Amino acid sequence: MNKAELIDAMAAAAGLSKADAKKALDGFVGATTAALKKGERISLVGFGSFDISKRNARNGRNPKTGAVIQIAAKNTVRFKAGSELSSTVN
Repeated sequence: MNKAELIDAMAAAAGLSKADAKKALDGFVGATTAALKKGERISLVGFGSFDISKRNARNGRNPKTGAVIQIAAKNTVRFKAGSELSSTVN
């Protein structure tokens, strides 16, 4: 499912216009991005939670040449599915 399909599904499920569903989705993505950027955790009961995980710097290997390279430390976004979502999918 891509963004346009998600907007269509949200509009149909909530009885909204596609424009309002797009605004709602854009608002959710913007608020989630801002909260994660500040290092906050987002928890949606039954659905799951988003948080930031710190990945340490490490050595890697260039697969083409075999040379050792340094991979920088970075933050990654992690999603953990909630129990309702997990049980519905399984």
